Amino acid sequence: MSGPTDKVTPLRPRRACPECGRPTERATYPFCSTRCKDIDLNRWLSGAYVIPARDDEQDEDGIPSNQDSES
Repeated sequence: MSGPTDKVTPLRPRRACPECGRPTERATYPFCSTRCKDIDLNRWLSGAYVIPARDDEQDEDGIPSNQDSES
């Protein structure tokens, strides 16, 4: 039987902050601090995180996105 002085095993290991690699904090998860959280937000707002797109992709209606529809 375990006593109250036994260490509690965490359910999963703590993840590293995606900005600096330090252990994360609960209040700012998945970051370690408000500073790292704000750095990431700034990157999103400034357009540093962009999903590349190809010009030859078609829209949902089957018309290529780089051509104007003539009616």
